[in-house]
Amino acid sequence: MQLRLHNTRTRHVEDFVPADPRRVTMYLCGPTVYNYVHIGNARGPVVFGLLARLLRHVYGAAHLVYARNITDVDDKINAAAAESGVPIEAITQRYAAAYDADMARLGVDAPDIAPHATAHIAQIVAMCQNLIARGHAYAAQGHVLFNVDSFPDYGQLSGRSTDEMIAGARIEVAPYKKNPADFVLWKPSTPDLPGWDSPWGRGRPGWHIECSAMAAAHLGETIDIHAGGNDLMFPHHENEVAQSTCAHGGKVFARFWLHNGMLTFDGRKMSKSLGNTLQLHELLQQHPPELLRYMLVKAHYRQPLDWSDATLAQARATLDGWYTVLRDFADIAVEPATVPDALLAALADDLNTPEALAVVAGLADAARKSTNPQSKHDAKAALLGAGKFLGLLQNDPEQWFKGSDNSIDAAWVENLLAERAQARKRRDFTTSDRIRDELAAKNIVIEDSPQGARWKVAKANESAA
Repeated sequence: MQLRLHNTRTRHVEDFVPADPRRVTMYLCGPTVYNYVHIGNARGPVVFGLLARLLRHVYGAAHLVYARNITDVDDKINAAAAESGVPIEAITQRYAAAYDADMARLGVDAPDIAPHATAHIAQIVAMCQNLIARGHAYAAQGHVLFNVDSFPDYGQLSGRSTDEMIAGARIEVAPYKKNPADFVLWKPSTPDLPGWDSPWGRGRPGWHIECSAMAAAHLGETIDIHAGGNDLMFPHHENEVAQSTCAHGGKVFARFWLHNGMLTFDGRKMSKSLGNTLQLHELLQQHPPELLRYMLVKAHYRQPLDWSDATLAQARATLDGWYTVLRDFADIAVEPATVPDALLAALADDLNTPEALAVVAGLADAARKSTNPQSKHDAKAALLGAGKFLGLLQNDPEQWFKGSDNSIDAAWVENLLAERAQARKRRDFTTSDRIRDELAAKNIVIEDSPQGARWKVAKANESAA
């Protein structure tokens, strides 16, 4: 199976062939841990985590080295720690742990390596020294800055001119800079800020150099895939390319660059300034994690993804339909089948998750039409196999419909349904209707089926009457 990926570096979809199939390397920019992440921050880990799963399938699990970093030194972290009156470690450890827990709930596979910036200060300092020695960086007033004039290809990844890059980055025009576009590799720390000893005095790293140093330390000077949100293309990824290429004697830093599109909310850009960001941590308390995961893969990763109550309801309806099939086949014992070829083919085509979901929908339709025990067995196995690879359909169907509301006493509901069944059998519709109304008052929907009455907790847009 040939994997094809859109390479931002060339602006084309290309055949992906790793430099060494025995050691495929992939790096994803992870979170800056100063608060809970918003739902948009989860798109990259979900879609590129799925890519990592595909790479393991194609090349073997032992042959992928996948790193997703943690930025645990940053001005936002410093501000959060100062506001709370605690050391930065209290902030970073809390939110790094929360991030890992939330990713696990979303069904995101853990990376092979999760490097922390503060554990790589020595490598960062060494890379700064290397760049100075090679004439690509200079020290000034306790800072170390990258000299963009020393790298003629600066701007090629993002496709921006120097003027556009200066304007787009809101770059500080400091008197110690040779060029306004020069960016910070190391900066001085005042006594109240975290800092480490260096040849340029006590200080801390700039954001961009952290990822370059961590990627080189764990994956090598040239990596196969570097991924992240398209909001990072400039300045973060552009600066990574410049400093890594120059530090490593002109070697290509990342052979493939992959960028996911941003989330919008009801058609508007999701941003803190607009007050429309949705915290992943809170959403996981309000919705099934699989519903959020489905939402994050339903559009092609390179396209924008709109988040709204309507799209959330549509996604829930789709998953409900698939879980209905599994609930109808509950008495058929199967193990998930191998991943269907059609699903793998869709994902191999530049991670085409909409087509992959269409494959799952087709499998669900085939299951509904199956008529004999063997065809039902095979259909259920294929549906579960496809779902498992995508991180979907992993719940017990009955639990999916009944939700996680601990205030609902399942035994009480089942007893009432048994009483209702007896009332209907003796044509006592007054009692039957009373029971339905009593359950409806608790937001419980009754569904009559050939297998008997089933129930589920109603969604906000669904009538329980």
